[in-house]
Amino acid sequence: MPSLLRDAGYRTALIGKWHLGSLPDYGPLKSGYDTFFGFRGGGVDYFSHRGLPGNPDLWDGDHPVEQSGYLTDLLGNRTVSTIEEFAGSEQPFFISLHFSAPHWPWEDGRSDAESRRLSSIDDPLALVHFDGGSMATYAAMVRSMDDQVGRVLETLDRLGIADETIVVFTSDNGGERFSDTWPFTGVKTELLEGGIRVPALVRWPGKIAAGVDCDQVAMSMDWLPTFLGAAGVSCAEDYPTDGIDLFANLSDPPIRRTLFWRYQHLLQEACRDGDLKYLKIDGNEFLFDLSQDPRERANLNHRQPEEFAQLKQLYADWEATMLPRDPEAFTHGFEGSNLADHFGVK
Repeated sequence: MPSLLRDAGYRTALIGKWHLGSLPDYGPLKSGYDTFFGFRGGGVDYFSHRGLPGNPDLWDGDHPVEQSGYLTDLLGNRTVSTIEEFAGSEQPFFISLHFSAPHWPWEDGRSDAESRRLSSIDDPLALVHFDGGSMATYAAMVRSMDDQVGRVLETLDRLGIADETIVVFTSDNGGERFSDTWPFTGVKTELLEGGIRVPALVRWPGKIAAGVDCDQVAMSMDWLPTFLGAAGVSCAEDYPTDGIDLFANLSDPPIRRTLFWRYQHLLQEACRDGDLKYLKIDGNEFLFDLSQDPRERANLNHRQPEEFAQLKQLYADWEATMLPRDPEAFTHGFEGSNLADHFGVK
């Protein structure tokens, strides 16, 4: 997406989390972003900015940097200054702002020394903060993020570009530990609805009326064709998108879609076709009607055996087109540390 937009004349910036591979092979500047400020791993301490397994992980471009301050505030500051810089140019711009909050470790910007202790602990397990956090700390982390989102919106208003700027607030996975996923069950790392449903708020004052709900089933991969469509940019011919242009499909009734997920932990599989969902977790198989049972309590696999078999086959057909699973693959770089033993990573 940033590469295609940059080729179309956009200035591009990534601020915050990258987590898509490390140097020298991978990085934001190798993937279409003109500038990058943030961290490359899955999570960092909010004060020391150290990641797993305890290494410094704050970057300006491809250069490591040291800055004092609460990470959420630093990302907000850089976003405001980047908008101000980009808005002074005649070029349109695209900014990916990826806050870490409210990801672990559970530290808020106004917390006492007990929360800040993670900055000086050598044990990398401390970053995951299994024994830390509280509802109050989690709420404060969310409020800090909300404050910075407010600063971004205020900056767009102040510069007079809010009506022509699309702003999307969303997440990359369902909640964990202190979050409220009601009415869904499941959390992050599970393919239950609580683990895969995320908020999606869109603000485009010049085009979309405020307070409108959309019933269209959407997925993260839809942002590529949606943003490209809004910018008048075509998808790459050699790499067709798996998503749909949401702005072109806001009319009723919603488009029926078939979506797939898989996750290495507990060998989870899921396929949603319309309102029906096939789910497999640790060898247990289910069929749910999400329109009637969003909490996924009534297993219909015996009551509706034909639909169950159909969705199971749809998943198998999709799985056959994907790269094979790598049982030794893991996303946090735990190899060689006591984190590997803790998570059972070989």
